[in-house]
Amino acid sequence: MVSVEVRRIVCITDEIFHDGGAKVAKPPRRGVIGALVKNPYAGRYVEDITPMMEALKPVGVELTRRLVAALGGNPKEIEAYGKGAIVGAGGELEHGALWHVPGGYSMREVLGNAKAIVPSTTKLAGVGSRIDIPLHHINAAYVRSHFDAIEFCAPDGPRDNEIAFILAMSTGGRVHARVGGLQVHEIKGEDGQR
Repeated sequence: MVSVEVRRIVCITDEIFHDGGAKVAKPPRRGVIGALVKNPYAGRYVEDITPMMEALKPVGVELTRRLVAALGGNPKEIEAYGKGAIVGAGGELEHGALWHVPGGYSMREVLGNAKAIVPSTTKLAGVGSRIDIPLHHINAAYVRSHFDAIEFCAPDGPRDNEIAFILAMSTGGRVHARVGGLQVHEIKGEDGQR
């Protein structure tokens, strides 16, 4: 049995009123949250790391709920999401992949079974490293207005024996999106693509 030891949770939110154009009536709120978790596999190669994936599921649900609360508390207002991980120097890139199921499925569950794949990024890096977490629409990956990213950083992590497991969400697309493509009102929501 693998236990999950969370040292710190970092949550960052922002609200975008304009991006050079007119002020928008309903500014989108974006947020990113990450848990700095002890990496039980740091410093050694372990063949079967999947027990950690199961152990992380409650962390995924907790981070999702906290981030929804930080963005206003209504899961129905969340329009975009993404996830990622920064693996400390004592780990390996594959340890970040442990977040795919607990991070992605937790958001889908809390947000009401969103259909689109959760975009993701992972890297191996040291204390204070920054990472851009990709965002796209929760029900249709081809909605261009919601292609975005938000940066995450924990100034004191991840330490060599830690992993930062990260979730990101937004209540809307880019403020002045105007490059065409599939529009939100055109989403069919059948396969998570369109």
